[in-house]
Amino acid sequence: MRALLGGLGLAIVGITVYLAPAVSGMTHAVLGLLIAVTLWFVWRWPQLERRLAVDGAPAVESARPRPFDLAVGFVTNFFDALGIGNFAPTTAALKFARRIPDEDIPGTLNVGHAFPVLTEALIFIAAIVVDPRLLIAMIVASILGAWLGAGVVARMPRRAIQIGMGIALAAAAALFITTRPAGGSATALSGTFFLAAVAGNFVLGALMTLGIGLYAPCLIMLSLLGLDPRAVFPIMMGSCAFLMPVGGMRFVRTRRYNPSVALGFALAGPPAVLIAGYLVKSMPLAWLKWLVACVVLYAAAMMLTSALRGAPEADGGLRARLDVAERTQKAGE
Repeated sequence: MRALLGGLGLAIVGITVYLAPAVSGMTHAVLGLLIAVTLWFVWRWPQLERRLAVDGAPAVESARPRPFDLAVGFVTNFFDALGIGNFAPTTAALKFARRIPDEDIPGTLNVGHAFPVLTEALIFIAAIVVDPRLLIAMIVASILGAWLGAGVVARMPRRAIQIGMGIALAAAAALFITTRPAGGSATALSGTFFLAAVAGNFVLGALMTLGIGLYAPCLIMLSLLGLDPRAVFPIMMGSCAFLMPVGGMRFVRTRRYNPSVALGFALAGPPAVLIAGYLVKSMPLAWLKWLVACVVLYAAAMMLTSALRGAPEADGGLRARLDVAERTQKAGE
């Protein structure tokens, strides 16, 4: 499995090299950093899993994704590249199939969807013009939010995660249905609007670690601030491409994710992104708004129902996994 991850990482790097001549200056530097993050993630994920496997945890090399995992990764990332988002639909699919425990869903989303989102970021950053200063500031803010947020979410009990995700998903569905951001024609922001956008992306980066997608809230926020909705795509995809690998590694360390499911998403997602980005020239997406809203509401209802049915628990298995991760990290230091 490590060879598959490495091959996928090299493929993403190849796409970057192919697209890089189309941009220049600071945007070119962002694409270069994406290459570095991709190579780091390809190396770090299996390497960290091998260290943890010494204490009895299953390594990612032994993970075998199910056809269900590959199918969900392909479908959700296809629509993700169209701006629909993949966190809520993936959460709904995992809940419906009862594939993994609820407390492992945020980490699995952040780790497994990192590769597909890296691919999206490369395509849209190279293809769409946006102020590089705004792009970089928004990416840095989301990374900081994700890094701080992952440390909190990774140690939250199952019931707290269920309630938090359920409420946030329901709010996102309501916002998605009722808000129609017209947007503007600007490709840059300044002054108060610039600061508001950066602060907002910091919060959205933290929410990503709870399993709440960044795309729809970011699109709404920046459109209301006057940015061209098309210019939002490289910002929201670039933000996720950098913050998901960073936050995802904290979930790997604390064992709050499912390796086989995450690997299935990572392997099936990039081909879907390429198909959506290059073969689909136009597609009627108005009806998808209501479909996505229904999926989000379903996921919210499932999360809240699970939280109401379950009693607060000590979660001894989780405590054991955290102890293993802490001992391994101390041994490495």
